[in-house]
Amino acid sequence: MRNAVAAAVLLAATGAAWAEVPKVAADITPVHGLVARVMQGMGAPALVVRPGASPHGYSMRPSEARALDQADVVFWMGGGLTTWLEGPLEELAGDAHRVALLESTGTLVLPFREGARFEAHDHGDHEAQEDHANHDGPEEHEDHTGHDDHGHEDHEEHDDHAGHDDHDHEEHAAHEDHGDHDDHADADGHDHQGADPHAWLLPGNAQAWLDVIAKELAEHDPDNAATYVANAEAGKQEIAEAVASVSAALEPFQDKPFIVFHDAYQYFERGFGLSAVGAITLSDAAKPSPARIAEIRDVVAARKVACVFSEPQFNPGLVATVLDGTGAGTAVLDPLGAGLEPGPQFYPALLQDIGAAIAGC
Repeated sequence: MRNAVAAAVLLAATGAAWAEVPKVAADITPVHGLVARVMQGMGAPALVVRPGASPHGYSMRPSEARALDQADVVFWMGGGLTTWLEGPLEELAGDAHRVALLESTGTLVLPFREGARFEAHDHGDHEAQEDHANHDGPEEHEDHTGHDDHGHEDHEEHDDHAGHDDHDHEEHAAHEDHGDHDDHADADGHDHQGADPHAWLLPGNAQAWLDVIAKELAEHDPDNAATYVANAEAGKQEIAEAVASVSAALEPFQDKPFIVFHDAYQYFERGFGLSAVGAITLSDAAKPSPARIAEIRDVVAARKVACVFSEPQFNPGLVATVLDGTGAGTAVLDPLGAGLEPGPQFYPALLQDIGAAIAGC
């Protein structure tokens, strides 16, 4: 009888904890993975942009719109990546607390690179990243944004882009963060400038965001704050271990120049001391001009490029054109990890996946 009473008390306490867990949504799989790690054992976030779809333009399914409508908290990268989401956030998640991670305290934000050719990195940045990956707090970054964690109000004046199709990449060349720099602007006159939103590929940023996520969830669910904090700490350690593993695998590749399909990887390059020397296109939403292709071919020959990387959802013929007549290898990189299982272990797996693709080329 005593055991039955104890079991009933435990069940009631567990039920109360679950009842207080906030409903959470996340925009893309890397963000979803970090949130899932912090919530592990308590609940699971909803994913808005399904794996394999472009985050730059997307038509939500009814279930994804419903997840936004029911959310107490929404974690997203910010308008620089998913501009189309600003309208639905206002319309469907107006009462939710929205956290734009790209604007959160402790985030290292890099400007877009310009032109087909990239300047060499200072590998001192890699040393700073290694320090951060070993649990330095976000205050150790040197060039962080000073934005507030909850600066979603700044986006209210943007247009609603919720109706964009997620399959026609040509039609999305008008996104302000993804123009074709050969013409210095895309078809609608937007310059490819400002903050590069692919900041999840810097492991130190992901570690800082785990703290941001834990703090936000603890504010909504103080009874389970200790669990969120402990999960964030464990997640940071798992990222540090993945960084150590990937760094060892990539050490032979650090001095080898390579070309990426589009300019989405400079955070990963900074984190692991790599040397991309150019991109076939600066945007996954714009087709490169013949002049840009010719310039990239010149870079491949002049710099003795070791590898040219494609991406799974884009035209492999462009990579074949660049490779024609060269001795460079090729492999596939995916900054969003479309082939990986979403969930608490997604982010370390993403680092491993990208690292293995580069190391194996």
